[in-house]
Amino acid sequence: MKLGIVGLPNVGKSTLFNAITKAGALVANYPFATIDPNVGLVNVPDERLEALSKISNSKRILPAVVEFYDIAGLVKGASKGEGLGNKFLSNIRETDAIVEVLRCFDDPNVTHVDGSVDPLRDIETINLELILADLELVDKVLEKKRKVARADKSARAEVEVLEKIVEVLEAGKSARILELNDEEKKLLRSYQLLSTKPIIYVCNVNEDDAANDGEGNPYVEKVREFAKTENAEVSVVSAKIEQEISELDTEEEREEFLAMIGLEESGTDKVIKDSYKTLNLISFLTTGEMETRAWTITKGTKAVDAAGKIHTDISRGFIMADIISFEDLVEAGSVNHAKEMGKLRMEGKEYIMQDGDVVNFKFNV
Repeated sequence: MKLGIVGLPNVGKSTLFNAITKAGALVANYPFATIDPNVGLVNVPDERLEALSKISNSKRILPAVVEFYDIAGLVKGASKGEGLGNKFLSNIRETDAIVEVLRCFDDPNVTHVDGSVDPLRDIETINLELILADLELVDKVLEKKRKVARADKSARAEVEVLEKIVEVLEAGKSARILELNDEEKKLLRSYQLLSTKPIIYVCNVNEDDAANDGEGNPYVEKVREFAKTENAEVSVVSAKIEQEISELDTEEEREEFLAMIGLEESGTDKVIKDSYKTLNLISFLTTGEMETRAWTITKGTKAVDAAGKIHTDISRGFIMADIISFEDLVEAGSVNHAKEMGKLRMEGKEYIMQDGDVVNFKFNV
């Protein structure tokens, strides 16, 4: 999973990226401090892995991984090449979802590129640039596709869905608000349209507002109202707090710090969980003496396709899957005891995987 952290200059993108990845991205109080996208790999928080590891006495734990890109700040006119526009837009095309950081705090010591704090204006600025870039691309494609559509059935289908996109874009709305079927999504995939990408809005607040999830913060409330129109997730974090958490050495210290400031989990964990929800992702688990591991799949994935996430040979030679839910395995205390309790199921290729399924695939090649 690749997530692109975007936003206007000086909203806290790189500070948040540093906190998430501990990658040491340059942080500076001026536009375009970030030019090339910094990239960092982050473990997906999953407390189930530790419990499974103890049951199997595993030698190592391998969580699922998220790839974060810290992308250069955007300004008005990016779709026409202003600022670092072309680089910004091309970097977003490579991501699965957009994490848009919005400044939702007042601080006279931190400059804002537009002179004042207004997260809805920031959203409008970024969304408009994505819309304009998509509109330019789609218009060019439609010009070519319409010429061959009469004789080519697949081209006709493409023209129809692209015309739907144009109608929404010309109304100044992001194409992600369209409800497209699987076939339409497939037709659009190769174009990597920017405004169709799922988005998570991250409200960067001060320390006090982070503790109550932004309740009472007028900036956050406005963002939440807007996000409803796109069915988007909103995460409330304090990039400053996240930076302090990232500098602590042990998990115990991090837990104590979170408890001290009244947080149940870090903002980083919330962003990752919201990203999973936005992208419709779940994890299945494997465990044994060598390792306990989480594997990321899309909701609705069949067992035979999930097997292919581990290795194509397992999918190709799929026989069956032995499956126990995480909760049942923890309750039983061991796989053998779970079998005795009748909690282990044998499922075939068409079984739809569930979040937290603990799986042993059987195959022959």
